[in-house]
Amino acid sequence: MKTVDNTRRRVVQTGGALAAFAAAGLLPTDALAAWNQAAFEGKNIPDTLKALNLDNPTPSGDLQIVASDIAENGAVVPIQIVSRIPNTTRIALMVEKNPNMLAAVFDVPEGMLPDVATRIRMQQTSNIVAVAVAGGKVHTVTREIKVTLGGCGG
Repeated sequence: MKTVDNTRRRVVQTGGALAAFAAAGLLPTDALAAWNQAAFEGKNIPDTLKALNLDNPTPSGDLQIVASDIAENGAVVPIQIVSRIPNTTRIALMVEKNPNMLAAVFDVPEGMLPDVATRIRMQQTSNIVAVAVAGGKVHTVTREIKVTLGGCGG
């Protein structure tokens, strides 16, 4: 019992210290993700690409969206983006008919396989647009995913 009490006490003390540092503004903020508000507020794909500084995208067969053609539950749609383009440094994912089109942006560090997976929310049947930045060029691929209502088709 004494070990559990000591462990609990250390957790509470450490949490309190971290809260005090955070309140005083003494924790480093470099690790926090940068928020690109203009990109998340884009009203269409070109506006969103412009906000992300991704100009002149070129369709590419080396960029692939791996997903089911039909999503029975639009609240949780698994998506995988695979880039076979050498030196891919960034991958972005957009949903054309969502209120906020930008779903995700992934920075790909050197040496990492440019293959990302996530789950997104889709309001309705829509085109999914994946964009990859490689060698200073912007590549894109589009795929339609149908969202059924309650899994009954539609």
